[in-house]
Amino acid sequence: MKFTQHPLSAAFPAMVADDFQALKDSIENIGVQNPITLFEGMVIDGWHRYTAATELGMDCPTVELGDVDPRDFAWGQNGPRRHMTSAQLASATAAVYAWYPVVGANQHTKSAPALSAAPQKTTAEMAAIAGVSERSIRQAKAVQTNAAPEVIAAVKSGEIGLPKAAAIAKLPKEEQAAAIAKPIPVAKPDPIEVVMDDGPDEAEMAALVKAQFADAELIQQMLEADDALAYVTNELAKARAQLEAMTASRNGYQNQCAELIKMVKSKDRQIAKLKQVQA
Repeated sequence: MKFTQHPLSAAFPAMVADDFQALKDSIENIGVQNPITLFEGMVIDGWHRYTAATELGMDCPTVELGDVDPRDFAWGQNGPRRHMTSAQLASATAAVYAWYPVVGANQHTKSAPALSAAPQKTTAEMAAIAGVSERSIRQAKAVQTNAAPEVIAAVKSGEIGLPKAAAIAKLPKEEQAAAIAKPIPVAKPDPIEVVMDDGPDEAEMAALVKAQFADAELIQQMLEADDALAYVTNELAKARAQLEAMTASRNGYQNQCAELIKMVKSKDRQIAKLKQVQA
């Protein structure tokens, strides 16, 4: 009987070619030592063992998944023992815990139907499970929800990181695949209204500019980003745009003050002349 890979197993990256060949060589010599696990008639654990055995024309022993949460089982069998980047870990975790069975569709375990009514994992819980930041999980969830399949596959393979994938996911679906090979899309900064009447003073300006570059959250995001250079470039572009707008506001305010000073001095001179005439 031929099997397909369960979506919970497919959430994780494929084994690299050298490792798969080593597994295949081992199976050719001693056979499949650990049975593969089936759930909903698909392989939830042992997909690479099954694939190698099938290619060799050898039998592959099977067992059915017991009365356990299939999501936790899939993560436990794959997450801790795979060499994955933080982006791949976050992406796999988001995909695993977004899955739930269709009520009544499964005949292989009693636990699965109840999962459809079970509360989903929170962002904080998924971050703790994967050992990544909550920001990475939020990006992974956005990619899983909005990205084209090509973008999801690129994150899964390690071709691109989550910051770039999340940026691409904001584009129209028909443009996303082509954007994978391009630099990360740089979001245009929100327009800043320049107010001339009550502009900031020098101290406020210095504090605002300093906050743009010294913010602790920005530094943390830079450290966590998979595409660090692209991410920093994006943030720097935003900061420069804000700085330019604030500088324009300050200059405009100073020019306005200078004009008022000139006007006051002119009036003072006029008053002085009038006093001389009246004297």
